[in-house]
Amino acid sequence: MARAVRNVLVTGGGTGLGKATAIRFGRDGHRVAICGRRAAVLSAAAAEVRAAGAAEALAFACDVRYDDDVAKLACSVHEALGTLDVLVNNAAGNFVCPAEKLSPNGWKAVVDIVLNGSFYCSSAFGRRMIEAHASDGEPRSMVNVVADYAWGAGPGVVHSAAAKAGVLAMTRTLSVEWARFGIRVNAVSPGPFKSEGTDRNLWLDEALEREVVASIPMGRFTTAAEVAESIAFLADEEKAAYVTGACLPVDGGHWLSGTNLGFLSAAARGAAPKGRTPTG
Repeated sequence: MARAVRNVLVTGGGTGLGKATAIRFGRDGHRVAICGRRAAVLSAAAAEVRAAGAAEALAFACDVRYDDDVAKLACSVHEALGTLDVLVNNAAGNFVCPAEKLSPNGWKAVVDIVLNGSFYCSSAFGRRMIEAHASDGEPRSMVNVVADYAWGAGPGVVHSAAAKAGVLAMTRTLSVEWARFGIRVNAVSPGPFKSEGTDRNLWLDEALEREVVASIPMGRFTTAAEVAESIAFLADEEKAAYVTGACLPVDGGHWLSGTNLGFLSAAARGAAPKGRTPTG
């Protein structure tokens, strides 16, 4: 049986879904670490996690695009908490751009954060989990955040779609490779939801919002709290002890409703911004 108080890391934990997830684990009294690039944002988020009831709430500056940064993060987290029990790969970046206009730098920016960052973290923390399991036999888990266009189509976000598809393939592969080490690896696929970052980079105008909501069978945006609850479920060693290699959609049936061209129509209206927003 897993320990009652667990060590959890949420990447991109300073804002949005990452912060909501960290707070959710905090409510259960776990020791929670978050990482991201903005120290002030992380510090404020850690205070909220602590206030939610976390046994500990720690913030670490890290840019997951760089493997040496992640290696330092793994050492710092291990020194502060010991071996992780739960890793949530949430750090992401996205922006809307038609594929024919996407620059190599724009492609690389998103793929580096989403796909490479998820691999670097899984590798660095996974090795420590494997070493610990050899001596303590404890179960551990990873939950990766993807999107429904990881297996469908993401018009206007080909860079993110490709990166998320890679993370989903990584999820399934690691679930097979690492099951013998007591590590479960799953994914959660949030539906369209609103946050500071998505308001700036995805929901570009009211017409697009209406179009996207109309494509969701349950008729509303997903909330970060709903996704965080699903992540907590997948990480739970009693409720989800035999679940691995799964991808749980939390999207009100959006993934069943077909490809939505709203991002492209928004870009055609000239609403697409030039930048991108990393989480955390």
